[in-house]
Amino acid sequence: MATASDELAEPKRFRFPTAFTILFGLIILVAALTWIIPAGQYQRVMNEALGREVPIAGTYTEVEPNPQGIFDVLMAPIAGIYNPVTNEANAIDVALFVMILGGFIGVITSTGAITAGISKAMITLKGREKWMIPVLMGLFAFGGTTYGMAEETLAFYVLLIPIMIAAGYDAMTAVAIILLGAGVGVLGSTVNAFATVIASDAAGVPFTTGMTLRLVILALCWLACVLYVMRYAERVRVDPSRSYVYDLKEENEQHFLAAYRTEQQPEFTTLHKIVLAIFGLTFVVMIWGVLFAGWWMGEMTALFLTSAIIVGLIARPGEKEFVDSFINGVRDLVGVALIIGLARGIVVVMDAGRITDTILHWAEVSVGGLSEVVFINVIYWIEVLMSFFVPSSSGLAVLSMPIMGPVADFANVGRDLVVTAYQSANGIVNLINPTFAVVMGALAIGRVPYERWIAFMWPLLLILTVIIMACLSVAALI
Repeated sequence: MATASDELAEPKRFRFPTAFTILFGLIILVAALTWIIPAGQYQRVMNEALGREVPIAGTYTEVEPNPQGIFDVLMAPIAGIYNPVTNEANAIDVALFVMILGGFIGVITSTGAITAGISKAMITLKGREKWMIPVLMGLFAFGGTTYGMAEETLAFYVLLIPIMIAAGYDAMTAVAIILLGAGVGVLGSTVNAFATVIASDAAGVPFTTGMTLRLVILALCWLACVLYVMRYAERVRVDPSRSYVYDLKEENEQHFLAAYRTEQQPEFTTLHKIVLAIFGLTFVVMIWGVLFAGWWMGEMTALFLTSAIIVGLIARPGEKEFVDSFINGVRDLVGVALIIGLARGIVVVMDAGRITDTILHWAEVSVGGLSEVVFINVIYWIEVLMSFFVPSSSGLAVLSMPIMGPVADFANVGRDLVVTAYQSANGIVNLINPTFAVVMGALAIGRVPYERWIAFMWPLLLILTVIIMACLSVAALI
Protein backbone atom coordinates (compact mmCIF):
# COMPACT_ATOMS: atom_id res chain seq x y z
CA MET A 1 0.00 0.00 0.00
CA ALA A 2 1.37 3.41 -0.96
CA THR A 3 1.91 5.78 1.92
CA ALA A 4 1.52 9.54 1.95
CA SER A 5 5.31 9.91 1.91
CA ASP A 6 5.55 7.63 -1.13
CA GLU A 7 3.01 9.77 -2.96
CA LEU A 8 4.93 12.91 -2.07
CA ALA A 9 8.18 11.36 -3.23
CA GLU A 10 6.74 10.27 -6.55
CA PRO A 11 7.44 12.91 -9.21
CA LYS A 12 4.38 14.46 -10.77
CA ARG A 13 3.88 13.68 -14.43
CA PHE A 14 3.27 16.56 -16.80
CA ARG A 15 -0.32 16.71 -17.97
CA PHE A 16 -1.14 18.68 -21.09
CA PRO A 17 -3.78 21.36 -20.45
CA THR A 18 -7.34 20.75 -21.56
CA ALA A 19 -8.92 22.54 -24.51
CA PHE A 20 -10.73 24.83 -22.03
CA THR A 21 -7.49 26.01 -20.45
CA ILE A 22 -5.79 26.42 -23.81
CA LEU A 23 -8.65 28.45 -25.26
CA PHE A 24 -9.01 30.68 -22.19
CA GLY A 25 -5.27 31.20 -22.23
CA LEU A 26 -5.55 32.24 -25.86
CA ILE A 27 -8.25 34.76 -24.92
CA ILE A 28 -5.82 36.29 -22.42
CA LEU A 29 -3.02 36.24 -25.00
CA VAL A 30 -5.18 37.87 -27.68
CA ALA A 31 -6.32 40.53 -25.21
CA ALA A 32 -2.67 41.29 -24.47
CA LEU A 33 -1.94 41.49 -28.19
CA THR A 34 -4.59 44.18 -28.61
CA TRP A 35 -2.22 46.44 -26.65
CA ILE A 36 0.66 45.63 -29.03
CA ILE A 37 -0.71 44.89 -32.52
CA PRO A 38 -1.81 47.97 -34.47
CA ALA A 39 -5.57 48.26 -34.94
CA GLY A 40 -6.77 48.18 -38.53
CA GLN A 41 -9.72 47.59 -40.77
CA TYR A 42 -10.57 46.52 -44.33
CA GLN A 43 -13.26 48.01 -46.46
CA ARG A 44 -15.95 45.38 -47.00
CA VAL A 45 -18.42 44.54 -49.74
CA MET A 46 -21.44 42.26 -49.74
CA ASN A 47 -20.76 38.86 -51.30
CA GLU A 48 -24.10 37.60 -52.59
CA ALA A 49 -22.88 34.01 -52.89
CA LEU A 50 -21.85 33.93 -49.23
CA GLY A 51 -24.66 36.19 -48.05
CA ARG A 52 -22.28 38.31 -45.96
CA GLU A 53 -19.74 41.10 -46.24
CA VAL A 54 -16.17 40.13 -47.11
CA PRO A 55 -12.95 42.18 -46.92
CA ILE A 56 -11.62 43.81 -50.09
CA ALA A 57 -7.98 43.02 -50.75
CA GLY A 58 -5.68 46.05 -50.74
CA THR A 59 -8.01 48.32 -48.71
CA TYR A 60 -6.49 47.80 -45.26
CA THR A 61 -5.89 50.94 -43.18
CA GLU A 62 -4.94 51.52 -39.55
CA VAL A 63 -7.65 52.81 -37.18
CA GLU A 64 -7.96 54.01 -33.58
CA PRO A 65 -6.90 51.20 -31.17
CA ASN A 66 -9.28 49.68 -28.61
CA PRO A 67 -7.17 47.51 -26.25
CA GLN A 68 -9.04 44.89 -24.22
CA GLY A 69 -8.81 44.65 -20.44
CA ILE A 70 -9.55 42.13 -17.67
CA PHE A 71 -13.33 42.71 -17.79
CA ASP A 72 -13.32 42.14 -21.56
CA VAL A 73 -11.46 38.85 -21.05
CA LEU A 74 -14.02 37.65 -18.51
CA MET A 75 -16.92 38.68 -20.75
CA ALA A 76 -15.45 37.06 -23.88
CA PRO A 77 -16.72 33.48 -23.28
CA ILE A 78 -20.22 34.81 -22.57
CA ALA A 79 -20.17 37.07 -25.61
CA GLY A 80 -18.89 34.13 -27.66
CA ILE A 81 -22.22 32.41 -27.06
CA TYR A 82 -24.49 35.43 -26.79
CA ASN A 83 -23.36 39.06 -26.62
CA PRO A 84 -25.38 40.80 -23.87
CA VAL A 85 -24.19 44.24 -25.04
CA THR A 86 -25.20 44.06 -28.70
CA ASN A 87 -27.89 41.35 -28.26
CA GLU A 88 -26.10 39.50 -31.05
CA ALA A 89 -26.22 35.68 -31.11
CA ASN A 90 -22.79 34.27 -31.92
CA ALA A 91 -22.73 30.56 -31.19
CA ILE A 92 -25.90 29.88 -29.22
CA ASP A 93 -27.62 28.22 -32.19
CA VAL A 94 -24.66 25.92 -32.81
CA ALA A 95 -24.27 25.17 -29.08
CA LEU A 96 -27.94 24.25 -28.75
CA PHE A 97 -27.74 22.05 -31.85
CA VAL A 98 -24.73 20.22 -30.39
CA MET A 99 -26.50 19.55 -27.08
CA ILE A 100 -29.72 18.29 -28.71
CA LEU A 101 -27.63 16.09 -31.01
CA GLY A 102 -25.98 14.70 -27.87
CA GLY A 103 -29.40 13.89 -26.44
CA PHE A 104 -30.37 12.12 -29.66
CA ILE A 105 -27.19 10.00 -29.59
CA GLY A 106 -27.80 9.25 -25.91
CA VAL A 107 -31.29 7.91 -26.66
CA ILE A 108 -30.01 5.82 -29.60
CA THR A 109 -27.18 4.39 -27.49
CA SER A 110 -29.48 3.54 -24.57
CA THR A 111 -31.50 1.18 -26.81
CA GLY A 112 -28.42 -0.99 -27.36
CA ALA A 113 -28.99 -0.89 -31.12
CA ILE A 114 -25.44 0.14 -32.03
CA THR A 115 -23.79 -2.50 -29.84
CA ALA A 116 -26.19 -5.21 -31.01
CA GLY A 117 -25.68 -4.24 -34.65
CA ILE A 118 -21.91 -4.61 -34.40
CA SER A 119 -22.27 -7.89 -32.49
CA LYS A 120 -24.58 -9.21 -35.22
CA ALA A 121 -22.03 -8.31 -37.88
CA MET A 122 -19.38 -10.23 -35.94
CA ILE A 123 -21.56 -13.32 -35.62
CA THR A 124 -22.46 -13.23 -39.31
CA LEU A 125 -18.78 -13.11 -40.28
CA LYS A 126 -17.61 -15.75 -37.80
CA GLY A 127 -14.92 -17.85 -39.47
CA ARG A 128 -14.37 -15.02 -41.92
CA GLU A 129 -13.12 -12.53 -39.35
CA LYS A 130 -10.75 -10.99 -41.87
CA TRP A 131 -13.74 -9.44 -43.62
CA MET A 132 -14.93 -7.97 -40.35
CA ILE A 133 -12.18 -5.41 -40.77
CA PRO A 134 -13.62 -3.50 -43.76
CA VAL A 135 -17.21 -3.96 -42.51
CA LEU A 136 -16.52 -2.63 -39.02
CA MET A 137 -14.20 0.11 -40.21
CA GLY A 138 -16.96 1.15 -42.60
CA LEU A 139 -19.50 1.30 -39.77
CA PHE A 140 -17.20 3.30 -37.52
CA ALA A 141 -16.24 5.58 -40.40
CA PHE A 142 -19.94 6.27 -40.98
CA GLY A 143 -20.24 7.32 -37.35
CA GLY A 144 -17.17 9.53 -37.68
CA THR A 145 -18.22 11.25 -40.88
CA THR A 146 -21.83 11.86 -39.77
CA TYR A 147 -21.56 12.90 -36.13
CA GLY A 148 -17.88 12.81 -35.18
CA MET A 149 -17.95 9.46 -33.38
CA ALA A 150 -15.08 9.51 -30.89
CA GLU A 151 -15.73 9.01 -27.17
CA GLU A 152 -18.63 6.69 -28.07
CA THR A 153 -16.13 4.17 -29.50
CA LEU A 154 -14.59 3.44 -26.09
CA ALA A 155 -17.43 1.04 -25.27
CA PHE A 156 -16.62 -1.21 -28.25
CA TYR A 157 -13.03 -2.14 -27.42
CA VAL A 158 -13.93 -4.69 -24.74
CA LEU A 159 -16.35 -6.27 -27.24
CA LEU A 160 -14.03 -6.43 -30.25
CA ILE A 161 -10.58 -7.10 -28.76
CA PRO A 162 -11.35 -10.63 -27.46
CA ILE A 163 -13.01 -11.60 -30.75
CA MET A 164 -9.99 -10.53 -32.78
CA ILE A 165 -7.58 -12.27 -30.40
CA ALA A 166 -9.69 -15.45 -30.56
CA ALA A 167 -9.55 -15.23 -34.37
CA GLY A 168 -5.73 -15.30 -34.29
CA TYR A 169 -5.05 -11.58 -34.50
CA ASP A 170 -3.92 -9.24 -31.71
CA ALA A 171 -5.11 -6.32 -29.59
CA MET A 172 -3.41 -3.85 -31.95
CA THR A 173 -5.64 -5.04 -34.79
CA ALA A 174 -8.80 -4.48 -32.77
CA VAL A 175 -7.69 -1.04 -31.58
CA ALA A 176 -6.80 -0.05 -35.15
CA ILE A 177 -10.19 -1.18 -36.49
CA ILE A 178 -12.07 1.08 -34.09
CA LEU A 179 -9.69 4.00 -33.66
CA LEU A 180 -8.78 4.26 -37.34
CA GLY A 181 -12.31 3.49 -38.50
CA ALA A 182 -13.93 6.33 -36.57
CA GLY A 183 -10.85 8.54 -36.98
CA VAL A 184 -10.77 8.34 -40.77
CA GLY A 185 -14.48 9.13 -40.77
CA VAL A 186 -13.78 12.34 -38.86
CA LEU A 187 -10.84 13.06 -41.17
CA GLY A 188 -13.23 12.81 -44.12
CA SER A 189 -16.19 14.44 -42.37
CA THR A 190 -19.20 15.11 -44.56
CA VAL A 191 -22.08 16.17 -42.29
CA ASN A 192 -20.19 16.03 -38.98
CA ALA A 193 -21.64 18.84 -36.87
CA PHE A 194 -18.50 19.07 -34.71
CA ALA A 195 -16.13 19.61 -37.61
CA THR A 196 -17.54 20.35 -41.06
CA VAL A 197 -20.73 22.16 -40.04
CA ILE A 198 -19.15 24.33 -37.36
CA ALA A 199 -16.08 25.10 -39.47
CA SER A 200 -18.15 25.97 -42.53
CA ASP A 201 -20.39 28.21 -40.43
CA ALA A 202 -17.33 29.97 -38.99
CA ALA A 203 -15.84 30.34 -42.48
CA GLY A 204 -19.11 31.70 -43.85
CA VAL A 205 -19.95 28.95 -46.37
CA PRO A 206 -22.63 26.22 -46.51
CA PHE A 207 -21.23 22.95 -45.17
CA THR A 208 -22.47 21.15 -48.31
CA THR A 209 -20.03 23.14 -50.45
CA GLY A 210 -16.97 21.00 -51.13
CA MET A 211 -18.80 17.76 -50.30
CA THR A 212 -17.48 15.93 -53.37
CA LEU A 213 -13.85 16.49 -52.39
CA ARG A 214 -14.53 15.35 -48.82
CA LEU A 215 -16.18 12.18 -50.08
CA VAL A 216 -13.13 11.48 -52.26
CA ILE A 217 -10.76 12.02 -49.33
CA LEU A 218 -12.96 9.85 -47.11
CA ALA A 219 -13.08 7.00 -49.64
CA LEU A 220 -9.35 7.02 -50.44
CA CYS A 221 -8.21 7.35 -46.83
CA TRP A 222 -10.68 4.70 -45.65
CA LEU A 223 -9.44 2.31 -48.32
CA ALA A 224 -5.81 2.99 -47.36
CA CYS A 225 -6.58 2.32 -43.67
CA VAL A 226 -8.51 -0.88 -44.42
CA LEU A 227 -5.76 -2.31 -46.62
CA TYR A 228 -3.12 -1.33 -44.08
CA VAL A 229 -4.93 -2.96 -41.15
CA MET A 230 -5.87 -6.08 -43.15
CA ARG A 231 -2.25 -6.52 -44.25
CA TYR A 232 -1.03 -6.19 -40.67
CA ALA A 233 -3.72 -8.53 -39.31
CA GLU A 234 -2.92 -11.26 -41.84
CA ARG A 235 0.79 -10.91 -41.09
CA VAL A 236 0.12 -11.41 -37.37
CA ARG A 237 -2.18 -14.38 -37.99
CA VAL A 238 0.47 -16.14 -40.06
CA ASP A 239 3.35 -15.22 -37.73
CA PRO A 240 2.25 -13.99 -34.26
CA SER A 241 5.81 -12.93 -33.45
CA ARG A 242 5.41 -10.04 -35.93
CA SER A 243 2.80 -8.44 -33.69
CA TYR A 244 3.74 -5.09 -32.14
CA VAL A 245 2.40 -6.43 -28.83
CA TYR A 246 3.75 -9.99 -29.12
CA ASP A 247 5.42 -9.83 -25.72
CA LEU A 248 1.96 -9.17 -24.22
CA LYS A 249 0.26 -11.98 -26.15
CA GLU A 250 -0.13 -14.46 -23.30
CA GLU A 251 -1.17 -11.80 -20.82
CA ASN A 252 -3.74 -10.33 -23.25
CA GLU A 253 -5.20 -13.75 -24.04
CA GLN A 254 -5.71 -14.47 -20.35
CA HIS A 255 -7.23 -11.07 -19.70
CA PHE A 256 -9.49 -10.59 -22.73
CA LEU A 257 -10.53 -14.13 -23.63
CA ALA A 258 -11.66 -14.94 -20.10
CA ALA A 259 -13.98 -11.94 -20.15
CA TYR A 260 -15.22 -12.82 -23.65
CA ARG A 261 -16.17 -16.39 -22.76
CA THR A 262 -18.27 -15.28 -19.81
CA GLU A 263 -19.95 -12.33 -21.51
CA GLN A 264 -23.25 -12.92 -23.33
CA GLN A 265 -23.46 -11.31 -26.75
CA PRO A 266 -26.47 -9.01 -27.25
CA GLU A 267 -29.32 -10.14 -29.51
CA PHE A 268 -29.99 -8.05 -32.64
CA THR A 269 -33.74 -7.58 -32.47
CA THR A 270 -36.31 -6.06 -34.81
CA LEU A 271 -36.39 -3.05 -32.51
CA HIS A 272 -32.65 -2.55 -32.98
CA LYS A 273 -33.07 -2.66 -36.75
CA ILE A 274 -35.82 -0.04 -36.62
CA VAL A 275 -33.76 2.23 -34.34
CA LEU A 276 -30.72 2.02 -36.62
CA ALA A 277 -32.94 2.74 -39.64
CA ILE A 278 -34.25 5.88 -37.90
CA PHE A 279 -30.69 6.83 -36.99
CA GLY A 280 -29.55 6.70 -40.62
CA LEU A 281 -32.73 8.24 -41.99
CA THR A 282 -32.35 11.25 -39.68
CA PHE A 283 -29.07 12.21 -41.33
CA VAL A 284 -30.57 11.68 -44.79
CA VAL A 285 -33.44 14.02 -43.92
CA MET A 286 -30.98 16.57 -42.51
CA ILE A 287 -29.00 16.60 -45.76
CA TRP A 288 -32.21 16.93 -47.79
CA GLY A 289 -33.39 19.80 -45.59
CA VAL A 290 -30.15 21.72 -45.98
CA LEU A 291 -29.87 21.14 -49.71
CA PHE A 292 -33.46 21.63 -50.80
CA ALA A 293 -35.53 23.16 -47.99
CA GLY A 294 -33.23 25.93 -46.74
CA TRP A 295 -32.76 24.39 -43.30
CA TRP A 296 -30.07 25.54 -40.90
CA MET A 297 -29.32 25.17 -37.20
CA GLY A 298 -32.86 25.69 -35.88
CA GLU A 299 -34.49 23.19 -38.21
CA MET A 300 -31.69 20.64 -37.79
CA THR A 301 -31.97 20.92 -34.01
CA ALA A 302 -35.71 20.29 -34.21
CA LEU A 303 -35.09 17.29 -36.48
CA PHE A 304 -32.80 15.54 -33.99
CA LEU A 305 -35.16 16.33 -31.12
CA THR A 306 -38.05 14.84 -33.12
CA SER A 307 -36.05 11.72 -34.01
CA ALA A 308 -35.09 11.22 -30.36
CA ILE A 309 -38.77 11.39 -29.37
CA ILE A 310 -39.74 8.94 -32.14
CA VAL A 311 -37.09 6.46 -30.96
CA GLY A 312 -38.36 6.89 -27.40
CA LEU A 313 -41.95 6.19 -28.46
CA ILE A 314 -40.90 3.08 -30.41
CA ALA A 315 -38.45 1.67 -27.86
CA ARG A 316 -40.73 2.61 -24.93
CA PRO A 317 -38.04 2.68 -22.22
CA GLY A 318 -40.35 4.59 -19.92
CA GLU A 319 -40.62 8.34 -19.45
CA LYS A 320 -37.96 8.59 -16.76
CA GLU A 321 -35.48 6.34 -18.57
CA PHE A 322 -35.99 8.24 -21.81
CA VAL A 323 -35.40 11.61 -20.16
CA ASP A 324 -32.36 10.27 -18.29
CA SER A 325 -30.76 8.90 -21.47
CA PHE A 326 -31.47 12.15 -23.32
CA ILE A 327 -30.06 14.31 -20.51
CA ASN A 328 -27.01 12.05 -20.19
CA GLY A 329 -26.38 12.48 -23.91
CA VAL A 330 -26.72 16.25 -23.57
CA ARG A 331 -24.38 16.19 -20.58
CA ASP A 332 -21.73 14.37 -22.62
CA LEU A 333 -21.65 17.22 -25.15
CA VAL A 334 -22.11 20.23 -22.88
CA GLY A 335 -18.33 20.55 -22.86
CA VAL A 336 -18.32 20.78 -26.66
CA ALA A 337 -21.00 23.48 -26.56
CA LEU A 338 -18.99 25.49 -24.01
CA ILE A 339 -15.82 25.08 -26.07
CA ILE A 340 -17.65 26.61 -29.04
CA GLY A 341 -18.53 29.71 -27.01
CA LEU A 342 -15.08 29.88 -25.43
CA ALA A 343 -13.30 29.64 -28.76
CA ARG A 344 -15.56 32.24 -30.34
CA GLY A 345 -14.71 34.45 -27.38
CA ILE A 346 -11.24 34.72 -28.90
CA VAL A 347 -12.75 36.18 -32.05
CA VAL A 348 -14.89 38.52 -29.94
CA VAL A 349 -11.76 39.94 -28.28
CA MET A 350 -9.91 40.19 -31.59
CA ASP A 351 -12.82 42.01 -33.23
CA ALA A 352 -13.39 44.34 -30.29
CA GLY A 353 -9.66 45.06 -30.13
CA ARG A 354 -9.68 45.75 -33.88
CA ILE A 355 -6.77 43.42 -34.61
CA THR A 356 -8.63 40.77 -36.64
CA ASP A 357 -8.18 42.66 -39.89
CA THR A 358 -4.56 43.41 -39.02
CA ILE A 359 -3.80 39.70 -38.66
CA LEU A 360 -5.78 39.10 -41.82
CA HIS A 361 -3.68 41.73 -43.57
CA TRP A 362 -0.46 40.03 -42.46
CA ALA A 363 -1.80 36.72 -43.76
CA GLU A 364 -2.80 38.40 -47.03
CA VAL A 365 0.70 39.75 -47.46
CA SER A 366 2.34 36.43 -46.53
CA VAL A 367 0.33 34.39 -49.05
CA GLY A 368 0.29 37.08 -51.70
CA GLY A 369 2.98 35.43 -53.78
CA LEU A 370 1.88 31.84 -53.24
CA SER A 371 0.15 29.77 -55.88
CA GLU A 372 -3.19 28.17 -55.05
CA VAL A 373 -1.54 24.76 -54.57
CA VAL A 374 1.17 26.03 -52.24
CA PHE A 375 -1.33 28.14 -50.31
CA ILE A 376 -3.73 25.31 -49.50
CA ASN A 377 -0.89 23.01 -48.45
CA VAL A 378 0.55 25.71 -46.19
CA ILE A 379 -2.89 26.09 -44.62
CA TYR A 380 -3.03 22.31 -44.12
CA TRP A 381 0.27 22.23 -42.22
CA ILE A 382 -0.69 25.25 -40.12
CA GLU A 383 -3.83 23.37 -39.08
CA VAL A 384 -1.76 20.24 -38.36
CA LEU A 385 0.41 22.23 -35.96
CA MET A 386 -2.57 23.89 -34.29
CA SER A 387 -4.34 20.52 -33.86
CA PHE A 388 -1.69 19.32 -31.42
CA PHE A 389 -2.51 22.22 -29.11
CA VAL A 390 -6.28 22.32 -29.75
CA PRO A 391 -7.35 18.69 -30.40
CA SER A 392 -11.05 19.60 -30.15
CA SER A 393 -12.39 19.71 -33.72
CA SER A 394 -15.07 22.23 -32.79
CA GLY A 395 -12.65 24.37 -30.79
CA LEU A 396 -10.11 24.49 -33.60
CA ALA A 397 -12.85 25.19 -36.16
CA VAL A 398 -14.16 28.32 -34.50
CA LEU A 399 -10.65 29.40 -33.55
CA SER A 400 -9.05 29.23 -36.99
CA MET A 401 -11.80 29.39 -39.61
CA PRO A 402 -12.85 33.04 -39.07
CA ILE A 403 -9.29 34.00 -40.06
CA MET A 404 -8.38 31.28 -42.56
CA GLY A 405 -11.67 31.58 -44.45
CA PRO A 406 -11.26 35.24 -45.46
CA VAL A 407 -7.55 34.67 -46.19
CA ALA A 408 -8.62 32.16 -48.85
CA ASP A 409 -10.43 34.98 -50.66
CA PHE A 410 -7.11 36.76 -51.15
CA ALA A 411 -5.41 33.60 -52.41
CA ASN A 412 -8.19 32.91 -54.92
CA VAL A 413 -9.01 29.64 -53.17
CA GLY A 414 -12.52 28.59 -52.13
CA ARG A 415 -13.29 28.85 -48.43
CA ASP A 416 -14.72 25.33 -48.54
CA LEU A 417 -11.26 24.07 -49.51
CA VAL A 418 -9.79 25.70 -46.41
CA VAL A 419 -12.48 23.96 -44.33
CA THR A 420 -11.51 20.64 -45.91
CA ALA A 421 -7.82 21.30 -45.17
CA TYR A 422 -8.68 22.07 -41.54
CA GLN A 423 -10.80 18.95 -40.94
CA SER A 424 -8.32 16.67 -42.70
CA ALA A 425 -5.45 18.07 -40.65
CA ASN A 426 -7.33 17.83 -37.37
CA GLY A 427 -8.52 14.32 -38.22
CA ILE A 428 -5.09 12.93 -39.06
CA VAL A 429 -3.45 14.46 -35.98
CA ASN A 430 -6.13 13.02 -33.70
CA LEU A 431 -5.20 9.51 -34.83
CA ILE A 432 -2.06 9.80 -32.69
CA ASN A 433 -2.51 12.95 -30.62
CA PRO A 434 -1.47 12.30 -26.98
CA THR A 435 -3.57 15.29 -25.89
CA PHE A 436 -6.69 13.59 -27.33
CA ALA A 437 -8.38 11.57 -24.58
CA VAL A 438 -9.93 9.08 -27.02
CA VAL A 439 -6.51 7.95 -28.29
CA MET A 440 -5.03 7.46 -24.84
CA GLY A 441 -8.21 5.82 -23.53
CA ALA A 442 -8.35 3.37 -26.43
CA LEU A 443 -4.71 2.40 -26.03
CA ALA A 444 -5.18 1.94 -22.29
CA ILE A 445 -8.17 -0.37 -22.79
CA GLY A 446 -6.34 -2.35 -25.47
CA ARG A 447 -3.12 -2.50 -23.43
CA VAL A 448 -1.19 -1.04 -26.33
CA PRO A 449 1.78 1.15 -25.28
CA TYR A 450 1.71 4.59 -26.94
CA GLU A 451 5.16 4.29 -28.50
CA ARG A 452 4.13 1.02 -30.20
CA TRP A 453 1.01 2.70 -31.58
CA ILE A 454 3.27 5.36 -33.10
CA ALA A 455 5.52 2.64 -34.56
CA PHE A 456 2.44 0.99 -36.06
CA MET A 457 1.01 4.25 -37.36
CA TRP A 458 3.86 6.23 -38.89
CA PRO A 459 3.90 4.53 -42.34
CA LEU A 460 0.11 4.94 -42.57
CA LEU A 461 0.37 8.60 -41.56
CA LEU A 462 2.72 9.19 -44.49
CA ILE A 463 0.29 7.48 -46.87
CA LEU A 464 -2.68 9.50 -45.58
CA THR A 465 -0.68 12.74 -45.77
CA VAL A 466 0.18 12.11 -49.42
CA ILE A 467 -3.47 11.34 -50.23
CA ILE A 468 -4.77 14.46 -48.49
CA MET A 469 -2.18 16.84 -49.94
CA ALA A 470 -2.71 15.40 -53.42
CA CYS A 471 -6.48 15.84 -53.18
CA LEU A 472 -6.16 19.40 -51.86
CA SER A 473 -3.65 20.27 -54.59
CA VAL A 474 -5.83 18.91 -57.39
CA ALA A 475 -8.89 20.70 -55.98
CA ALA A 476 -6.97 23.98 -55.82
CA LEU A 477 -6.10 23.69 -59.50
CA ILE A 478 -9.65 22.97 -60.65
